[in-house]
Amino acid sequence: MNRHGYIGRKMRTPELKEKPAIIIVSFGTSSRSEAVLDLFTTALEQRWPEHRIFHAFTSAVIRRRSGNPSLHEALAHAEAENFRRVVIQPLQIFPGTEYQQIAETCEFFPGLRTFLGETLMHRWNYIEEVLKVLEQEFLPPSTGLNLLALHGTPLAADPANIVYLGLERLLHRRYSNVCTASLEGTPDFTGLRNELVRDNAAGKFNELRIIPLLYFAGQHAEDDLMGEEETSWYSQLTAIGFDDVTCLSTTLAGSDYYKGLGYYPEIIEFFLQRLARVMGLAERY
Repeated sequence: MNRHGYIGRKMRTPELKEKPAIIIVSFGTSSRSEAVLDLFTTALEQRWPEHRIFHAFTSAVIRRRSGNPSLHEALAHAEAENFRRVVIQPLQIFPGTEYQQIAETCEFFPGLRTFLGETLMHRWNYIEEVLKVLEQEFLPPSTGLNLLALHGTPLAADPANIVYLGLERLLHRRYSNVCTASLEGTPDFTGLRNELVRDNAAGKFNELRIIPLLYFAGQHAEDDLMGEEETSWYSQLTAIGFDDVTCLSTTLAGSDYYKGLGYYPEIIEFFLQRLARVMGLAERY
């Protein structure tokens, strides 16, 4: 085909976008806690107003309910809009299997130069920064016990398990009234509950505060942590003697929400720092 002919002119390669696109990847939420994603998006648009921003969701269930795109679809849209460089920033907390799947998905698009940002707790100094923020929420030892609620993973070989266990050990050594448990996998809530019974923790601490270490503290907080079912953490903790079990909450636009990490301005800033780092790489390479 002659590139100067009629068909060649019609099929001429369109001009490529100079600035990289940004794709924000999260698990997603089907509850009213979607407001937390709006907070991040507002901060993101203020920081990088000249960049095209896409959102992608890793949960197939959430995508079916909401019609929101997967990362594969978001990358395809970016490629179709003539971007050749794309920066992907996950809102995942730990670098586990889900993060690996995000990295693998990027490899399906050899025509795109993809740059993947790090998770919130990708490095130990990042964990130190997050704990300094959460420390402000901890009840003092004279008042009560703090329980950090992790999401966890059902996969024994998930690389995030090492971080979960390392975080549990760090908290145990650093604080006398802070413990942790996961909704799935390790460190397990059943083991923690049994330990609290053995140590007569309810006799020492009448008040127990649950602090979600989840970006979206939506349905997990409403049902698994504070639900009325016998299997919820709230029900099991009150059953072993804790008189006052609460979950950290916040107010946004007149509505009350369980306080996931996405409500903290400092945590939003940490994710923007992760993104800024990888944006710098995209601009250089």
